[in-house]
Amino acid sequence: MEPFVVSARKYRPQTFKDVVGQQAITNTLQNAIDNDHLAQALLFCGPRGVGKTTCARILAKKINEDGTEQEDEDFAFNIFELDAASNNSVDDIRSLIDQVRIPPQVGKYKVYIIDEVHMLSQSAFNAFLKTLEEPPKHAIFILATTEKHKIIPTILSRCQIFDFKRITVKDAAEYLKHIARQQGVEAEESALHIIAQKADGAMRDALSIFDRVVSFSGKQLTRKAVTENLNVLDYDTYFTTTDLILENNIPNLLVLFNETLSLGFDGHHFISGLASHFRDLMVCQHQETIALLEVGDDVKQQYKQQAERAQKEFLLQALEIANDCDLKYKTSRNQRLLVELTLMKLASITFDGEKKKLDFIIPASFFTKKITGNKTAVSDNLTNIKQEEVPAIPDTQAVEEAPQVSEPVEQPIPIKKIKLKTPENRVSGLSLSSIKAKKAHENVKSPPVAHEELPKEAFTEAEMQEYWTEFVQHLEDKGRKILASNLQTDIPKLKNENTIWIELPNDTMKKEVEREQSLMLDHLKQKLNNYSLSLHITVNEIVAKKFAFTPEEKYQKLKEKNPAIDLLRKEFDLDF
Repeated sequence: MEPFVVSARKYRPQTFKDVVGQQAITNTLQNAIDNDHLAQALLFCGPRGVGKTTCARILAKKINEDGTEQEDEDFAFNIFELDAASNNSVDDIRSLIDQVRIPPQVGKYKVYIIDEVHMLSQSAFNAFLKTLEEPPKHAIFILATTEKHKIIPTILSRCQIFDFKRITVKDAAEYLKHIARQQGVEAEESALHIIAQKADGAMRDALSIFDRVVSFSGKQLTRKAVTENLNVLDYDTYFTTTDLILENNIPNLLVLFNETLSLGFDGHHFISGLASHFRDLMVCQHQETIALLEVGDDVKQQYKQQAERAQKEFLLQALEIANDCDLKYKTSRNQRLLVELTLMKLASITFDGEKKKLDFIIPASFFTKKITGNKTAVSDNLTNIKQEEVPAIPDTQAVEEAPQVSEPVEQPIPIKKIKLKTPENRVSGLSLSSIKAKKAHENVKSPPVAHEELPKEAFTEAEMQEYWTEFVQHLEDKGRKILASNLQTDIPKLKNENTIWIELPNDTMKKEVEREQSLMLDHLKQKLNNYSLSLHITVNEIVAKKFAFTPEEKYQKLKEKNPAIDLLRKEFDLDF
């Protein structure tokens, strides 16, 4: 049994023509070789698995060919590969520099391929600068990296830079089709597209996934087998979801989402895939953008059919709702509920792209005509409604020609637009006329009552203090403890038969009580049935000394009780 060789190694390109998706770079390198215009320091940068090391090996082989070599000659003695991830010290670079000085024994050039060059240390970069700038005529350096931004500018300025791009889904799928034919695998086109999308622009990843899926399904590679093995949602799931949304079928939509969760997919994967599906449907709306749809021809036909049913306004609003859910998913505490609410919103969008309006709608049963024999009776159950357009009532002749029926049959009369009556002289709420109208309305609503007509029953000081305490307790129950504390500072007294007098320690408490005195007086007036009450507040400085409010006042109170505190503060240089 022969040992298995992964496809990424078995089908590694041997010429520039075999390299997938990098035609601009391969043409440039081939022309540089043909015209003897090749730089001595090259930098290949780009994502993983796009052909950087492969192109470096092909280039090293091409520049040493002179037509006399054998077909399988690999020029192993002329090509030196260094992994900078594990050989990143100054000593490794110095050893490399010593080897560069020795000319090649076979061939014309010695090629040094340094992979993951961004892993070199700062001192190693500096030791490499001089040799990279002025290498021997027989030496060519090819640096490869996935992170160009980590390379110091002095190295970048000495290299000819080639930026490798990601492999497109179309190119990856075509190459996978070629590999499948080489291995005798019958593969569906949509299955290869799913593998190419999963690879995310890396050809090496695509070949690794291909090997894994072939091991799972054998020589028959179907879309179902690929989606099952790669744990991705099939296109059919999103086609069914969109059909249910367009039909406003919320119950079945929630059931479908629950089935998706039971298969092991999370809600974020589902909603982000649904947003991508809406994007693909939007792409199918115009003939010019269909090329942006990276799917097989059989699936592309399904997209076209569903795109005819979904209008552009619906897709725009659906994209906005799905994208908003995608952004909120990670911060949501109930993520499943968030996705379900999003699906309900999507299913509540009408076919014209607008949400269902909750305007004032008059049911058709209010406007019906009953045909009984040759008579027509129109019943109108609405009052005070202004109708802009009144539907025409059928003439008598048309009614007489109607067929005779034994039982009344209700037929709704169409209503085009109903508008509620509104005052014609509506004005702004900030205008002078509106203020005058408001005052006039208040005068009509509550005419002023003469002060002499209000009751003024006599009461005792004890009754007043009882209701005072009741009001303070009411404030404490409502959480207004500061005002309640201020009112408890002194016992109120009756100065004369209608004036309540209270002493407070400072002006701050006085202002606080004065600000809320109307509320307290209203309570006392109602309880005592005397509407001529007034409140007189004074500030007693002697009483104020009993209370400590600021840190200084608190310190002075403590100092009066124990003078040794001042000595303690001075000894340790303490602050308030």
